[in-house]
Amino acid sequence: MEENFDFADEFKGQACLRMGECLEKIRVCLELLDEGSFWYRPNPSSNSAGHLLRHLSGNIRQYILSGLRGDTDVRQRDKEFIYPPDHSRAEVESDFFETAETAMKVIRALSDEALWRQKTVQGFQLTGLGIILHVVEHLSYHTGQIAYLTKLKTDSDLGFYRGIDLNTTND
Repeated sequence: MEENFDFADEFKGQACLRMGECLEKIRVCLELLDEGSFWYRPNPSSNSAGHLLRHLSGNIRQYILSGLRGDTDVRQRDKEFIYPPDHSRAEVESDFFETAETAMKVIRALSDEALWRQKTVQGFQLTGLGIILHVVEHLSYHTGQIAYLTKLKTDSDLGFYRGIDLNTTND
């Protein structure tokens, strides 16, 4: 390992890298979805891409902006899934990307001590590391659902890995 290796900086950088990858995948999907497809639910037990973005905004706000930065927790989780929707597509998209970008700034600015500090978020006892891991994993999970919904509605190759040979083996 490098002599000047900083675990905290590496962890925060990797978390933001993965979040950024998810944001780009979601942007690709949103460019392909018309208004009807954005709010499309395959059945009443499923969520639309729009509802997933509202849900992700609430989750990121609660865990990162409230849990790590100290903002007041104003999340009303049940309202993220209201159908028919009570917000416009433009509002939902803007809120999601603004919240996620702000969260990445918070992550990058965290002190080493904040990564180890215990917090209670949504009833769970987590360290700062655990909070960040949760948000990255949760964002990734729902990014996959948005990609699936996009493929279902558009029959499109989303091209996430275009130009990359994914058959390359490890040395």
